Amino acid sequence: MKTQVITKPLSQNKKNPNTIKTMELNETWKLCTYGSFVGCLVLIILINHNQQDVNISTARSTVAFSPFIGNLVVKNVSSSYEEKPAGIMAGSKSISYSTKDNGPVIMEMKEMPKLPETKSDENVLDEAATAAAFKFQSLNFAGEIEKRMNASKKAKKCNVFEGRWVYKEDERPQYTSKVCPFLEEKMSCQKNGRPDFDYEKWVWENPDCNIPRFNGTDFLEKMRGKRVIVVGDSLNRNQWESLACLIYSSIHPSRAVVDAKGYAYKVLKAKDYDFTVEFYWSPFLVHLDLNHESGSKVLSLEKLSPNSEQWRGADVMVFNSGHWWIHLGKLKAWDLLQYKGELLDEMKIELAYQAALKTWAKWIKDNVDTTKTTVFFRSISPEHKVNQWCFNSTQPITDESYEKIYPKSMTKIIEAQIREMGSMVRYLNITKLSEYRQDAHPSVFRSKEWRVMVEKYKRLLTSYADCSHWCLPGLPDTWNRLLYASLFYAHTTETSTS
Repeated sequence: MKTQVITKPLSQNKKNPNTIKTMELNETWKLCTYGSFVGCLVLIILINHNQQDVNISTARSTVAFSPFIGNLVVKNVSSSYEEKPAGIMAGSKSISYSTKDNGPVIMEMKEMPKLPETKSDENVLDEAATAAAFKFQSLNFAGEIEKRMNASKKAKKCNVFEGRWVYKEDERPQYTSKVCPFLEEKMSCQKNGRPDFDYEKWVWENPDCNIPRFNGTDFLEKMRGKRVIVVGDSLNRNQWESLACLIYSSIHPSRAVVDAKGYAYKVLKAKDYDFTVEFYWSPFLVHLDLNHESGSKVLSLEKLSPNSEQWRGADVMVFNSGHWWIHLGKLKAWDLLQYKGELLDEMKIELAYQAALKTWAKWIKDNVDTTKTTVFFRSISPEHKVNQWCFNSTQPITDESYEKIYPKSMTKIIEAQIREMGSMVRYLNITKLSEYRQDAHPSVFRSKEWRVMVEKYKRLLTSYADCSHWCLPGLPDTWNRLLYASLFYAHTTETSTS
């Protein structure tokens, strides 16, 4: 026999004491639930304010559990919250949210029909459906909050290659040519007699993050038992000398072994840390055959440099190639180019450079386990000749809009290749920050006999003054500071090509 439930108007029926008690319990439950939600929401907001990595799943479960929320507007979820007065409603309300690009997430309340005081089976099913729909919307809302928080964290990621040079009167270099006796003469500007010191007092800063100062002892501890190779032209040798001096000055000289006499290979070993940093001369990264059977100097675009056999097994690799590709006339290193089995008299430099980088990229893919080895490609180091001549320059370029890509077509090829390689290689993008530093080149102080040389080449100073390499201590120390930050503080750095 089917049971029929008859509901009469309240004014005509005396309420059952049990029904009254049930209603009171329901209201109490609602109040408790509301209070629990508000307390949890406030706690989540406080935690998120102090810890950006708060687990949003707590918010999800809390929002989904509570059936009563007042009008809530969340503004700029990543940084602040604003809550409007809320109260217990007589009837249930559904929640919907809407968003605009970079705008607030808005939760709105919509009236639902009041539930009857006496619940039938159909009523119970309706309540369950309403609760399920509410939970689904709540989870969507929590997901939107999490999405916004993650986007905010990504936006705050610091790019250490963007910033500005700041002059600091009390700034001192971390080594000198006396402390680091194996510096090349042409890099030892102070030892050669350069009279000014201001170029050593400029510090690269990004106002959005704290770029760590290079710490030689910390670097060695983190690199204990490891091997670093620096491969490329004389600008990468410039960087190797800087890194070697930063490390050498951090340990007792008796605990280091240094072989820096040759131009093609240099090495420093820190004995107590079982650490090695080496330089390999390879200005093209591919093979320049000076004894080709044709009798000509041949640059083989599809054959890697012979010393690549020694590159294998390093834990950190830093490559560069650029300047030697655009040398003209008597300075051009090759007679012929070898590509796809043919010897070529002429080929567009951009195409030749692109082919060589693809050969290098294939070697990385085939020979380097990038889950164990960190590979960097350093961007092109700018020169300061002609219009922005480094001769007699003692101050950096202060125009922040200044940009002189060297040359732009070559830079585009590098960055396209790095993007194609994805996570296999990281970009040590020092070009822009170095362009400001016309004051940091050796210029005429490339030699201890600079007075004699200036007199000898006074009509050819634009050619004699070295406006390509950098004084040490000097700018390459900043390159290595950013290398240090990129290796060990990757959560605060950005090495993208953008």
